[in-house]
Amino acid sequence: MLLSTKDLKYQMQERGLEKLVERFIRPYQVKKIILTNAIELDLLSTVKIYPVVNVSRVHRYKYQVEDQRKEWSSPVIIDGEEKYKVEKILNKRKFREKNRYLV
Repeated sequence: MLLSTKDLKYQMQERGLEKLVERFIRPYQVKKIILTNAIELDLLSTVKIYPVVNVSRVHRYKYQVEDQRKEWSSPVIIDGEEKYKVEKILNKRKFREKNRYLV
C-alpha cells in the first residue's frame, strides 16, 4: 500500500517545496486490518506517525508492467549545446503565448 503524504506536510518539508513533494510514499506492507476503515502498516522507523491509518490515506500499489517505463533518448551535442532528435510532431497547442509540441 502507498501512504498518502497529505497529512505528513511537516515531515515532508525537508524534501523541498510542498508542491514538489510526492503525493504517495513507498509501498508498505499491511500488518493487520483493525476495522473496516483502519489498517495497521509496517512503517519504517524514520516515519514518525502512528502506524494505524485510515483506508482513505492509502492506495493500492500497482507494479509496473515490464515495458511500461519510458526510456528517454540521450541528447546530441551540437556546437556545445544539447539537442534532441524529434521523430514526429503529434500535436501542437498554444499555452501562455508559447507553442508547445507533443512529440
